[in-house]
Amino acid sequence: MEQSELLSKITDRIVANDDMHAKWLNSLSMMENTGARKISKYEHPVYTNLIVLKHAAEEARHAYYLKKQIGKLDPNACPDYSYSYLLAPIESYHYLNQLDVDACRYVKTKLNLSGREMKHGAYLLVTYAIEVRADMLYGIYQEALTKHASKVNVKSIILEEEGHLEEMQKMLEVFHPEWERLANDMCEVENKLFERWIKAISQILEGVTSPQPC
Repeated sequence: MEQSELLSKITDRIVANDDMHAKWLNSLSMMENTGARKISKYEHPVYTNLIVLKHAAEEARHAYYLKKQIGKLDPNACPDYSYSYLLAPIESYHYLNQLDVDACRYVKTKLNLSGREMKHGAYLLVTYAIEVRADMLYGIYQEALTKHASKVNVKSIILEEEGHLEEMQKMLEVFHPEWERLANDMCEVENKLFERWIKAISQILEGVTSPQPC
C-alpha cells in the first residue's frame, strides 16, 4: 500500500472516532510545539532574520490552533502532552528529536561543518523535510475532515506550510549549490521516521477497532 493511501485510511478512521481524533490533534500540536521550541533554540541572539522569526511564530501558532481544535470534539480532552493523551507517544516525541540529531550528523559528516554553520544547515534541511511532509499530511487529513463534515479544519495551516516550503527552498539555494541532493537525502531520513510513526499509530487503531475476544 502506498504511503498516501495508508495515511488516507488512517486519518479517515481517526476522524470517525472523537477520542482518537482528539489524541491525533494533540500529537500534531505537540510536534508543532516541539518544532517551534527547536527553532527558538536555534535562533541567534543577535543575527536572527525575519523569516526565522516568522517561522517560529507560525509553528507556535499551529501548536495552539491544533490544541484549540480539540475543544470542538471534547472541551475536557487532552489537557496537556502527557503520554496518555497522545497517539504513539514514544514515536511522536522521538520523531523531530531524532531527525534533528540525524541532520546535525549528516551536515557535519557530508559538509564538514561545525558550530553555528552546522546548526544552520541542519535547521534548513530538517525544516525542508518537515514542510514536505506537512504538505502531504495536512492535505490528506483535511480531505478526511471534509469527508466527515468535521467541525475541525486545518486549511489555514496548509496555506502557511506551503509558504514555509517555498522559503526553505530559497534559503537552501543560498546555502549550498547542491541543495536538492542534500534535501533529498534528508527527506529519505525523515521518511523512515515517518513510517515508524504512522505504523505505530496504525497498530493502535487496529487494537481499538478489532473485535475483542469473548
